[in-house]
Amino acid sequence: MKSRLCEKLGIEFPLFAFSHCRNVVVEVSKAGGFGVLGAVGLAPENLEQELKWIDENIDGKPYGIDLLIPSRMDHKNENSQTSDDLKALIPKEYYNFVDNILEAHDLETGDLWSGKYGIDYTHNMREAGANKLLEVAFRHPITLFVNALGVPPKSVVEKCRDKNILVGALTGAREHAVKHVAAGVDILVVSGAEAGGHCGEISTMVVVPDVIDSVKSNQDIFILAAGGIATGGQMAACMAMGAAGVWCGSVWLTTPEAETTPTVKKKMLEANARNTVRSRSRTGKPTRQLQSAWTDAWASPNALKPMEMPLQGVLARPAMDKIDRKASAGHEGAAALSTYYVGQAVGLMNEEKSVKTIVYEFMEDYVEAVDRLSKTLK
Repeated sequence: MKSRLCEKLGIEFPLFAFSHCRNVVVEVSKAGGFGVLGAVGLAPENLEQELKWIDENIDGKPYGIDLLIPSRMDHKNENSQTSDDLKALIPKEYYNFVDNILEAHDLETGDLWSGKYGIDYTHNMREAGANKLLEVAFRHPITLFVNALGVPPKSVVEKCRDKNILVGALTGAREHAVKHVAAGVDILVVSGAEAGGHCGEISTMVVVPDVIDSVKSNQDIFILAAGGIATGGQMAACMAMGAAGVWCGSVWLTTPEAETTPTVKKKMLEANARNTVRSRSRTGKPTRQLQSAWTDAWASPNALKPMEMPLQGVLARPAMDKIDRKASAGHEGAAALSTYYVGQAVGLMNEEKSVKTIVYEFMEDYVEAVDRLSKTLK
């Protein structure tokens, strides 16, 4: 494709794939797109293993990493604070509330808070912890770093600049874009409300052109559209608005390569666009995910109000880990509670396909869409 961004990154097609699964990252990059590994949940030694594996299997193709360093988060600068310290800040009524949700679905909770379930990665969301992960990443040939949930810290931007690594940031509104550009970001991943995971309230078709307009005087900024995108036709529509490419996360979740549990994958394949909700029940900030008995419980009239990030995540992760394990073992109550981050594009994800197949279908659909559009001109 004739594209400044493709030339800059050495890729054939500006389809960016966010995934927590190294296999997805590798397959997308090898097929001509650009894979981005979501690494916030990894310890530095685990990230080293993942990136080493990617280097050995990606055939020299480019890739990047994504971390989550929020601009605003409670206890953000308390670097000496341990996981146990955070757990001690959670009121007992919240532990009881989660226990009641699980017990109502025939799940035993005696060991839920023992440390057996869930990993607390709050420190990775602080600048000091993120820098530890970046030290690992910089030993590998990454060419893009993307930050979610806020403006990348100045120290991170400077380190990336020193190593000729592009910097991106998730952007949910015009005002976010202005702050990112002022911080020196190269790529704005403009994400609409349809997106899975952390998302804003403005639809993709509105927020993308609004952000493009906000940075039109800066020709060095690239815009990637995100949120509800699962086809090459949608990609063509976004690029017709002025985007340089698209960023997709949900569409990979029903592939054989993805990290998704069999229970959640089955739910996604059967779901329609109405089967997702924006809920603060997992992280403390609004995330779009599959509707389930878990999200229903937190939305009920008698529910507790979710805590802010990071405490809600510290509370939810052990529960979700146990739910996933039990659901995979065939527990019906756990299956009802199972949920995962996914966008409204889940309604278009009705068949399990390989990552490579999805990339090639994007390419074919894109060409067909551009051809249809060109025929509207005399």
